[in-house]
Amino acid sequence: MAIGSDPRTTTPGVLLRVLDADGTELRAQHCRSGRQLEPPLPPGAHTVEISARLHPRTSGAWRIGIAGFGRLSLHLDGRPLLDGEFAATTDDPAVLHVNPPTQTVTARLNAGSTPLLVARRELAPGTGRATVVGLQPPGPSPARTLASASRAAREADVAVVVVGTGEQHESEGRDRTHLALGAEQDALVRAVARANVRTVAVVNSGGPVELPWRDDVGALLLAWFPGQEAGGGLADVLLGRAEPGGRLPTTWPARLTDAPVTGTRPAAGRLPYDEGLHLGHRGWLRARRTPAYWFGHGLGYTTWAYDELSGPAHTAAGENLTVRVRLRNTGPRPGREVVQVYLSRPDSATVDYPERWLAGWTAVRAQPGESVVAQVHIPARALSHWDIHSGGWRTEPGPYRVLAGPSVGELPMTLDILACEAA
Repeated sequence: MAIGSDPRTTTPGVLLRVLDADGTELRAQHCRSGRQLEPPLPPGAHTVEISARLHPRTSGAWRIGIAGFGRLSLHLDGRPLLDGEFAATTDDPAVLHVNPPTQTVTARLNAGSTPLLVARRELAPGTGRATVVGLQPPGPSPARTLASASRAAREADVAVVVVGTGEQHESEGRDRTHLALGAEQDALVRAVARANVRTVAVVNSGGPVELPWRDDVGALLLAWFPGQEAGGGLADVLLGRAEPGGRLPTTWPARLTDAPVTGTRPAAGRLPYDEGLHLGHRGWLRARRTPAYWFGHGLGYTTWAYDELSGPAHTAAGENLTVRVRLRNTGPRPGREVVQVYLSRPDSATVDYPERWLAGWTAVRAQPGESVVAQVHIPARALSHWDIHSGGWRTEPGPYRVLAGPSVGELPMTLDILACEAA
């Protein structure tokens, strides 16, 4: 996003210059934004400079920031705002080259003025060259924001409130320390939901988050990180042109403290994996805990009834297995259901099995009132465990239970089968 206009051409954007150690210009070019992760560095490059003629529309205290490493400075109409040395504290390439930390200052800007902002970064060995300059206008107080959102929700037929996480919450480069969206976002959802019972909360996150208001909203839609077509895709789902067809690939706790495993940092160089194979929903099942949303959970725009689960009474070790699930669309619209099949081994005295584990799944579609049969193929490996004595996969003879339903926490259909030694 442009933060102003190029001071040489007045074109929206910024002026990027590369200077040598004496301040001589080696290269200059117009850029559309102040986020320059790979500015060109001709021989002798010493300083990256980004400048823009600002055009504030709001008077007040603006936050101005520059991201990078080494010596950083900010000047506004020649007045120094920031000048200091900021050494790299990591060698993580994602931080050095994509997301360097930001140093911020506050400056008074008046609507209608055109001050010149000049940001410089001196290049330091081993710290990349990413240079990012940005501004944040003054915003209303949280109380005024909530009051405005509540007023808009009361006056609307349906309210849609979007909350979620950003790079400050989750990243591939570091572990998360909490699952909270934050007090301000939670307060926003609660305020809108109080003002309008027809509130749709859209959660834009890449993984589980705590949703303490989940029972207060009329509908809850998980959008993940949908990318540049998010607006169109979200509109299609909210307006009913498309059905929300996803199912959770993870189990979501109501509170992080409910999760069976929360400690992931080694102590004194050791990290015990006491949970063994009871990971994810398997750990929840073993601990007899109920999450906010189970693995596999997901709703669409219709409802389903599971009527029958059928399959062979016996299976031999090493053989694949197919079961059939008959279900009906009991709602008013055409729909799609993801039929999930799990296995359990209730009476083993020698092998540590999960309480139940995912064995297969398939998706079906049906018109209102229509019955369909889902054929779910279960690979032979789903009935096997790793035998440390023989060093291979082995199917333990005996009874197994097949369970079918819409999630690991809702399995209304069961079928008992007997696994036998291979002939």
